[in-house]
Amino acid sequence: MSGSALAANGPLQRSAESPINEVRLRADHLEANRIVAYGTSGPNGRYYDMLRTQVLQEMDKKSWQFLAVTSPTAGCGKTVTACNLALSISRLPERSVLLVDLDLRRPAVGNYLGIDGNGGVLDVLEGRTPLSSAVLQASIGPNNMLVLPGSVSSNSSEWMASQTMGALLQTIKRDFRSRIVIFDLPPMLLGDDVISILPRMDAALLVAGVGSTTVSDIKECQRHLRRTTVVRVVVNKSTEAAGSYYGYY
Repeated sequence: MSGSALAANGPLQRSAESPINEVRLRADHLEANRIVAYGTSGPNGRYYDMLRTQVLQEMDKKSWQFLAVTSPTAGCGKTVTACNLALSISRLPERSVLLVDLDLRRPAVGNYLGIDGNGGVLDVLEGRTPLSSAVLQASIGPNNMLVLPGSVSSNSSEWMASQTMGALLQTIKRDFRSRIVIFDLPPMLLGDDVISILPRMDAALLVAGVGSTTVSDIKECQRHLRRTTVVRVVVNKSTEAAGSYYGYY
């Protein structure tokens, strides 16, 4: 792991002369990957719109910007939730959103959204790419959002706790201060990645999976989240209707 990339005038400086690369998202790819909140035609999209409203209400009360999305273990649907929540926010007038894939163990935002390419956040952390070049504008229809794709690192835990990561987050907060920033983090109980970076987040959203999350998983997450505001818990993969889909932590 290199920690020398973020000098004060280093690669995270955003250049007004550097246009953001644009990608067009395909509806068929999104729907095949359960990303449905790009439109309002289906009921599943409306569920994410309900979640969006609840999350934004909580964050607006404290003028929060950074939202961490995590799950107890793998397979709960945290990345699907993060992508859908970001797309739902992108459809709001006078709102904008940046989705950052910080699951350096298994980044999946690019795959779910159908974004090709290499590098992403790890290239920024290691100083190979300026932040302004790594961020993409992902558009579908009249709506768009910014995405900082992820990349795999064998030093995920070390990066999360590093000063370099802290500098990256400070730069994001400064350069994208008018946007809600959603971070897709690794599963909480698979290592210390999430625990390391949670103090740098404003709030968290926990995604539990019916059939994969146990009561002991939730209790263990509660222990780690006791100093973090959890704006919502999403109970994912439920076969029941909307009334029981969302719950409070």
